[in-house]
Amino acid sequence: MQDKDKPSGQGLLIQEGDVAGDYLERLLDILDYDGDIDLDVDGGRAIVSIEGADDDDELRKLVGDKGSVLESLQELARLAVQQQLGSRSRLMLDVAGWRKRRRDELTELGLDTAREVKESGESVRLRPMTPFERKVVHDAVAGVKGVVSESEGEEPRRQVVVHKK
Repeated sequence: MQDKDKPSGQGLLIQEGDVAGDYLERLLDILDYDGDIDLDVDGGRAIVSIEGADDDDELRKLVGDKGSVLESLQELARLAVQQQLGSRSRLMLDVAGWRKRRRDELTELGLDTAREVKESGESVRLRPMTPFERKVVHDAVAGVKGVVSESEGEEPRRQVVVHKK
C-alpha cells in the first residue's frame, strides 16, 4: 500500500481499533475467557473495551493490581497495531469498565485536592501515578481557578503536585 493509499484520520483510528480488537479476541480465545470486544473512536484515539458480566473474575484478572495488567495489555495491543499498520497507536484499552471507574475516582481526587490547596494555600503532593492517572488529575485540577498542577519525579515514582497560583 502506498502512503497515499493509507487511511488517515478517523479511518485510521477505526482500523487501529479493528486490529487491536482482533488481537485481543485471539488472546481471550487462548485464555478461554469470555468477553465481548467493543470498538469506538473518541478524542482522537481508538477506544477498545473488553466487556463481560459484572461479576466476571476472569476479566478482573485482565485488569490486575491497580491496572497493571491492563496497562501491559494496552501496550501489547498498541504493538500489534504498530506491527500490522506501521504506525504508532495511542489506542486506549478498558476492561470491564475499570478505566472509566478509575477516571471518575481520579477526577474527584483532583477536584478535591485542588479545592483543598485553593483554600489552605498549602501545596499537596499526591502518591505516584501512571501517565493515564496523572493526566486525569491534571485535567481535573485545570478546571479549578487559582491552582495549577505539575508532575515531578521519575517513572515509576512520578507524582502530581498541586500548587496555589
